[in-house]
Amino acid sequence: MAQDFRLFRFRTLDRRELNWLIVGVGACVLLWLFLILAGEIAEGETQAFDIRILKALRRSDDPSQPIGPGWLEGSLLDLTALGGSTILGLVIFAVVGFLLLQRRYHTALFVAITSTSGELVSTVLKLAFSRPRPTVVPYLREVSSSSFPSGHAMESAIVYLTLGAVLMRVTESRVTKMYFLGMAMLLTLLVGISRVYLGVHYPTDVIGGWVICFVWAALCWLAAQHFDKRAGITGERTKSA
Repeated sequence: MAQDFRLFRFRTLDRRELNWLIVGVGACVLLWLFLILAGEIAEGETQAFDIRILKALRRSDDPSQPIGPGWLEGSLLDLTALGGSTILGLVIFAVVGFLLLQRRYHTALFVAITSTSGELVSTVLKLAFSRPRPTVVPYLREVSSSSFPSGHAMESAIVYLTLGAVLMRVTESRVTKMYFLGMAMLLTLLVGISRVYLGVHYPTDVIGGWVICFVWAALCWLAAQHFDKRAGITGERTKSA
């Protein structure tokens, strides 16, 4: 009897409640994976893997020289700047300004809070884990903070994926939605790869940054859905249509 009631209750969940359930469970799973990864890093279990990848990206006869053509290093130095605080700050400022001009005040607030709070979470986690930067290869870019998780990987993922999600809401075309999502994921991927290629992060630093980004984004999404129920983002979209 009790099992039949639970099955009936699950079938009668509306779409919003089902989305909340899926995203909430997904966030818990990702947080669990992040804690496992952090534990493995603390115990040194990932060190051999990290060092192998970093060395594979450098010339065997001269570790100060990355593999690949000469222009690749310059390109990845440019790409890694897309995950820096200055560029991300300008992107957030420009997008929030545009949303305010469009009178999408709830959406602008959501973008601002999600993006800026991600930097705070990144800083707290770096201080908590205090993992030293890689020393196995020379850096191709100056760095100062601790290594895990990668702030560039995490913050760029939060900003670009959040903006991709917002842009997906302003179009009805499925192809356009997929384009926005694909570009957001491409930028996120390129910034993460650039950090490892430049020797300033271990691969697991970048993976950790991506994982915690999705956890934080899921929590922000749940919060946005809660406020959206009272008018928020969907109401703004209908009003401006």
